[in-house]
Amino acid sequence: MPKTNKIVFIGPMGAGKTTIGKHIAQHLHCNFYDSDRIIEERTGVSIPLIFELEGEAGFRKRETEVIRELCQKDDYVLATGGGAVLKQENQRLLRQNSLIVFLNASLDQLYERTSRDRNRPLLQTDKPREKLKQLLQERLPVYTELADIIVKTDNQSVYQTVNQILEKIRKYS
Repeated sequence: MPKTNKIVFIGPMGAGKTTIGKHIAQHLHCNFYDSDRIIEERTGVSIPLIFELEGEAGFRKRETEVIRELCQKDDYVLATGGGAVLKQENQRLLRQNSLIVFLNASLDQLYERTSRDRNRPLLQTDKPREKLKQLLQERLPVYTELADIIVKTDNQSVYQTVNQILEKIRKYS
């Protein structure tokens, strides 16, 4: 049974993993980590620059190292990058003793939330909406299969989403 003192947020970019995760961590009085921010802090450069210099494979390697390290800790909420679930090793690490929350959002909502964000290297293309749709189609089955809890974030305030998640987490306690 997943532990409620280790909560991991998964889902596509723009679903609200960092925003919601911070609120959940605050409510549960535990540490909040964002794997992307930790990578940026450690390298001293932005994720787009890591992608440019090392490619997606280099970034994913760094991401796995951070996830491996964080999963050793207790009492945390972790927001992962949208593609973190693609690696089998990450899936295994995240499943170990943690409660996995999938924040799901519609393509329209995700596009609206990410369209002006230049810190999303996979969306720096001529057709970002199409790329987002493709990523969603590829990743949705993995998100769904890994999740202990699934929450739709469309048309909900942060407050509503946080309360819905806290209610569902209590059922695992």
